Amino acid sequence: MTTVSVRDEATELLQELLRANTVNPPGNETLAADLLRAYLEDAGVQCELFAKVPERANLVARIPGRGGPTLALISHTDTVRADPEEWTLDPWSGELRNGEIWGRGALDMKSHVAAGAVAVATLAREGFVPAGDVIFVASADEEVGEDFGLSWLCDNHPDAIRADYCVNEGGGDRLVINGRPAYLCGTAEKMSSPFLLRVHGRSGHASMPGIADNALVRAARLIQRLAEYRPKTRTLPEAEAFLRLVGTSDPTELEQPLRAVVEPMLSHAISPTIIEASKQTNVIPALCTVVCDCRLLPGETQAEAEAEIRAALGEDNYDFVWVEGVGGTASPLDTPLWRAIESFVESLEPGAALAPIVNAGFTDSHFMRTAFGTVCYGFFPMRAMDSEVAAALIHSADERIPVDDLELGTRFLMHVARTLGE
Repeated sequence: MTTVSVRDEATELLQELLRANTVNPPGNETLAADLLRAYLEDAGVQCELFAKVPERANLVARIPGRGGPTLALISHTDTVRADPEEWTLDPWSGELRNGEIWGRGALDMKSHVAAGAVAVATLAREGFVPAGDVIFVASADEEVGEDFGLSWLCDNHPDAIRADYCVNEGGGDRLVINGRPAYLCGTAEKMSSPFLLRVHGRSGHASMPGIADNALVRAARLIQRLAEYRPKTRTLPEAEAFLRLVGTSDPTELEQPLRAVVEPMLSHAISPTIIEASKQTNVIPALCTVVCDCRLLPGETQAEAEAEIRAALGEDNYDFVWVEGVGGTASPLDTPLWRAIESFVESLEPGAALAPIVNAGFTDSHFMRTAFGTVCYGFFPMRAMDSEVAAALIHSADERIPVDDLELGTRFLMHVARTLGE
């Protein structure tokens, strides 16, 4: 019988996953769930599919343990859109070229899906019996978040995914800090907290601007104030730890890419993204709506942020309306899972550091923390591809991952399962 290496197995599975078009919307994640179930059951792993609607299935696989703390390896199978005209290769080709696997989702995050599945399958074939259950979750609907994926599982099938520890996306980038390698680990994330500014004026005929009060012009002034606004900074444990590693207490002393890592951890962030006013060329608008993406720090409330933002905007004729508030959770740093990841980093590059960060974006880790109090970290190590190159490829054209990094991520997930499962 031919023995297939972890490297080759992960490569082949990722290629198959990339060829399954799971762009969300509409998702069609059942294509990936069926593929994964067939692969895992062939390795003797228990699998279940859970679906709110048939075409959007979530896969949950399990290696039963001995009653100890459980570990969940979570991932999502949906992807964002891709325009084939912008790509060098077909976005759903899964082509292996020059040691890299190409396709939409290669980085975000079908590589992590494939690595988790191969890690669990390999451990099962070895007869591994962990201290607590090892759970592999390949969920739907992370990119849009309309409650078909992990949020739905937490509410409707909590016992299927309940875990003490969890590894997800949101870290693993490699930087060099003062000559020392460091790998970033996402231990917290900001709250997605968009808001509306409804700016009021008085309508009139566009040929006589002096008789009206143009809400769009008022909105432009407020947008400019947002552009000039500098939020108050706060120092979270993750920022303190990162700055100690860097060797400074003043983030302004840092150059890119270190500054880009630290700055999102220090304050909330606001980006005006959508504006809507008059529907007719010859009508001066009495109302202009500005949508702003806003990300709050863990522990920061909307009331605190609103008071600060209103002070920056000043007095004007507008309404301030929060659209939602999702995320903003954090996990402690001194845990067995942290030490398991640290031991992998040390074995990979002796002397390398593990650095905690607050993720600027949202991940499904929020749902696990909120539902079960799970310790969740984002970590998938990458060493072959530069972190800035990888960041530029996510959600962009020509997305791809080196096979070396796919293998590294697979071996990392196996290491964590073995270390926590001793």
